[in-house]
Amino acid sequence: MAVYDFMKHEKQSFESAVATFTQTTPEFASGRFALEIQYFEVKLDPSTVVLSAGCQVVCIFVNDSANAEVLTLLANQGVKLLTLRCAGFDNVDLKVAHALDIAVTRVPAYSPYAVAEHAAALALSLNRKIVPATARVRQGNFALAGLVGFDFFGKTVGVIGTGKIGQCFIKIMLGFGCKVLCYDAYPSKDVASWDGCEYVDLDTLFAKSRLISLHCPLLPETKHLINKESLAKMQKGVVLINTSRGGLIETQSLIAALKSSHVSAAGPGHHSGSIMEDDAFVRLLSFPNVIVTGHQAFLTEEALEKIANVTLENVRQVCVEERERGKLENRVAPM
Repeated sequence: MAVYDFMKHEKQSFESAVATFTQTTPEFASGRFALEIQYFEVKLDPSTVVLSAGCQVVCIFVNDSANAEVLTLLANQGVKLLTLRCAGFDNVDLKVAHALDIAVTRVPAYSPYAVAEHAAALALSLNRKIVPATARVRQGNFALAGLVGFDFFGKTVGVIGTGKIGQCFIKIMLGFGCKVLCYDAYPSKDVASWDGCEYVDLDTLFAKSRLISLHCPLLPETKHLINKESLAKMQKGVVLINTSRGGLIETQSLIAALKSSHVSAAGPGHHSGSIMEDDAFVRLLSFPNVIVTGHQAFLTEEALEKIANVTLENVRQVCVEERERGKLENRVAPM
């Protein structure tokens, strides 16, 4: 198995999971099967495919590329399984993978609490101006001007996407005493029954929410969900949080809304260092009321452990049980 984009923060949890897996899984403990892993810090792309020569399994993360060209090269090398150490799969051409007989699996839910708590941390930090306040104090400035926030208690919060992460975030907001407006293409009956929650259309959510948090996948129909038109429908002073994919937000429109103060603060999504050449991204970083992080919303001890364990189970189902693709627990199928 070739593991791409493997970072130092994964090393302890992943290698520990591998040791436990090979010692406790009968097929490996007996010596009937062997698991050989090659770790690469580089990302998967056409120039790095050759590193996985001889591997049956390739394991990737969110910033790796598994487009048609890469998948064709992998298939030519004999790869049978592409397994993702993440929930998102917009970096994989699923139709091509299916045509090439490469199974695709993922880790659908490693720690919804981690991501939801990160979203709440961003919202609180932005609302109470924690970053600029800290910077002032470090310079010996204890002035309070410009640091006024608002109570979350009693405010209306909009949540777009009510899957596992969205539901965790909703519960956090309900704990603050907020009213929550929800939108999802497939509403949850459980969420609809919660006190303080109501499913509404997007226009209503945009118009009534003081804080909006995105927890939906990046699909063709959700790309640039937040754009000039949708931003105009939001109330002045809205706080916008995105711990899903960055492509949900049209960056130039967000910049314009921040400049006009229509959006009072934003946590517009994680980014990788490779886009520092992007002028729009650099412009976003110039706003004191914007917080951008690396891909760390998921980054807790519990999440890393779950990612490793589920990834290895995905490998076992394909390579040991030889399950058909339709019977894989965490398979990602083309639409």
